[in-house]
Amino acid sequence: MCRMCGRYTLTTSSHLIEMLFSVESTQELKPRYNIAPTQQIPLVRIAAGGVKELVELRWGLIPGWSRERKADHGIINARAETVRIKPSFRGPFRSRRCLVPADGYYEWQSTDGGKQPHYIRMKDGAPFALAGLWDLWVGKGGSTAIESCTIITTVPNQMLSPIHARMPVIIGPENYGQWLDHETSDVESLQILLRPFLEDAMEAYPVSQVVNNPRNDTEECLVPLS
Repeated sequence: MCRMCGRYTLTTSSHLIEMLFSVESTQELKPRYNIAPTQQIPLVRIAAGGVKELVELRWGLIPGWSRERKADHGIINARAETVRIKPSFRGPFRSRRCLVPADGYYEWQSTDGGKQPHYIRMKDGAPFALAGLWDLWVGKGGSTAIESCTIITTVPNQMLSPIHARMPVIIGPENYGQWLDHETSDVESLQILLRPFLEDAMEAYPVSQVVNNPRNDTEECLVPLS
């Protein structure tokens, strides 16, 4: 099924997202229960002039240096352990970091009966921010320009390790400014942020395989499996 972090949700209201990330938006975000790669996803980044903005980019990174658009899906995840050195990520890691608002994500656990999807969220149901990178790819002659992004993953915390070998990096509110600051040259301090999130704040429960199909974007995806 999905490798690493391949599906997530964002059902939080636009107003709350704006408050949490101290950003203004010109669009109303509709609830999304099964966000999948290749879709446009909202993220927070620092724009020209140092202004924080909420924009929608394609999930699936196309490196800016690529001569051609080689893959339909792009790179949906970047490993925290190698994000500083991999050619596709080292440039964005230095100066094009972003936060991806979410209020939960899905992961598939291998069982004797097949892949069992789980929904993972904060115990209090609060939204949170995934660590992301973005880049701009321009086609030959400048005829096509695509802004795309990827989500960084790390090893799981103890609670999530039985479900999957990876989890997305979650950035705490106290570190939003540091992560978004594209002028910082202290990559060591940024690397420290790419760690598993506190397990005591999180919970996970099995859900129906209806989530396996990304066209199923309804509240049914979140219903605990009886």
